[in-house]
Amino acid sequence: MGIASDIVIIVVAALIGGMVAHKLKQPPILGYILAGVAVGPYTGGVTVSQIHDIELLAEIGVALLLFALGLEFSLKKLKPVRTIALVGTPIQILLTVMLGYATGRWLGWGTVPSVWLGALISLSSTMVILKTLINQGWLGTLSSRVMIGMLIVQDLAVVPFMIILPEMNDPTAGLPMLGMALVKTIVFLGLMFLLGTRLLPRLMASIVKWNSRELFILAITAMGLGIGYGTYLFGLSFAFGAFVAGMVLSESDYSHQALSDIVPLRDLFGLLFFASVGMLLDPSFLIAHWRQVLLLVLLVSVGKGAIFATVTRLFGYGNVVPLAVGLGLFQIGEFSFVLSRVGLKTGSISGDMYSLV
Repeated sequence: MGIASDIVIIVVAALIGGMVAHKLKQPPILGYILAGVAVGPYTGGVTVSQIHDIELLAEIGVALLLFALGLEFSLKKLKPVRTIALVGTPIQILLTVMLGYATGRWLGWGTVPSVWLGALISLSSTMVILKTLINQGWLGTLSSRVMIGMLIVQDLAVVPFMIILPEMNDPTAGLPMLGMALVKTIVFLGLMFLLGTRLLPRLMASIVKWNSRELFILAITAMGLGIGYGTYLFGLSFAFGAFVAGMVLSESDYSHQALSDIVPLRDLFGLLFFASVGMLLDPSFLIAHWRQVLLLVLLVSVGKGAIFATVTRLFGYGNVVPLAVGLGLFQIGEFSFVLSRVGLKTGSISGDMYSLV
């Protein structure tokens, strides 16, 4: 049955992995990735045969993840902690990229892979943090507001990372290509905010008048993926276009409804994406290089946590807030997996580095 049987295998494996993760009080994403490892080509047993086709479907998952992120974006959420979020987070990202670069060079990696390592470890997990804060009843605390503000800006940083980092592959052609990508980005953003902000909300309003939930869901999906495909044809990232489409729609009167309707679709295709991440992991490589893995985990955890705590303290937060922020945000995030797939696809990072990270 080809891809149909592969999807069934992945969904069933992800369900089992998600249930096990939930039982162990871990995020379901971890279960999905381990499910991908289990049905991937490196473990034997029941395996997925059409990995390339699954990866193509996973691209839709990435686009929907960023489309939903755009829909959720709101400057109002940043207002209480805007200084540390808008100024402190870029400082944290820069310091963490430097930490990753230094670690990569110390491990003997080249310049480009080391920069990629820094970018990958600079992001934290919004899903894991929000779930933890809600479950523990800490959502209203000062520490949680600081963390959420920084996470929002971190998530936004994924977009420039996806544009800039792949252009580092060729040092001679990288600068002109980066300049062209910047020009294209400015043109696209200008068109979206001059025309998109007027046309898309009007289109949404006309569809709502038909009083059909099916057409509404179809319309928002078509907008997110359609604009994403348009940016792909324009020479930019598919996911970048979907993100900007979400941002434009976030200012409409129907943004909350659009987000609630797109979430199930996002989660389903997101499942395929995180499973595809696991399918490319080679467990035997991790076992053979366990010392490197352990060293990397320790350096990232301690170093990144210390950076968060220091930045928080420098911005005037005292008591337990710096410690809470450092302990809360030291892990890597779901968008680190998105970036790592981009790096692997563009040849910026090797399969071994992908497995290690």
